[in-house]
Amino acid sequence: MSTVENASPADDGTPAEAAGIAAQDWATASASPQYRAAVVDLLGALAYGELAAFERLAEDAKLAPTLSDKAELAKMASAEFHHFERLRDRLSAIDAEPTAAMEPFAKGVDDFHRQTAPSDWLEGLVKAYVGDSIASDFYREVASHLDTDTRALVVGVLDDTGHGGFAVEKVRAAIEADPRVGGRLALWARRLMGEALSQAQRVVAERDALSTMLVGGVDGMAAGFDLAAVGEMFTRITKAHTKRMAALGLAA
Repeated sequence: MSTVENASPADDGTPAEAAGIAAQDWATASASPQYRAAVVDLLGALAYGELAAFERLAEDAKLAPTLSDKAELAKMASAEFHHFERLRDRLSAIDAEPTAAMEPFAKGVDDFHRQTAPSDWLEGLVKAYVGDSIASDFYREVASHLDTDTRALVVGVLDDTGHGGFAVEKVRAAIEADPRVGGRLALWARRLMGEALSQAQRVVAERDALSTMLVGGVDGMAAGFDLAAVGEMFTRITKAHTKRMAALGLAA
């Protein structure tokens, strides 16, 4: 999942309520069935997102105007598939069936990609830069409440595949060549922002274990975010989006 200028959790450290889980390794934290279910959900959502990103980048490569652009996207697609493999293998290692873990999220992710299918090369670049980065910011926020082993894996698979810098370069060049392109792409990016935030909210709302982890834990889990903190989280994600729009040369 590619991203540039990833929004990281708040600089003042892990919330005190979450310190219990966040300071534990997987072997200790997974003693809570509720926490274990939340992690399986999270890894399943991420794994399917990476698999879908691989498929989308491979498809977008067909729209590339040059052979070098096509090769660049193919390289990024390969990186996304490697991330998927790491998540799949981790699910297997914690005795969760990867396909079953991914299945609840497949329709939502597929629907998002159908609703935001790019009409051309530039829209595809903006989607990868804006849409994927919003998702990455969300998962990085969640990662601050995970055990040390799971947090390291999640942060690792959210590493930038290089798509961010590539997208900025190509989009800014296109706007410089034809300023009218900027207005169209700005509207497209705003649409992506709305759809991506809605998708992130649905991921949490539709899975009890994940929502419990975020807005008040039970059964020995960390308390996670309170409702006010959830609002602050989405505010940080929105601010990071505004910075990315500026990097692209677009108005937020």
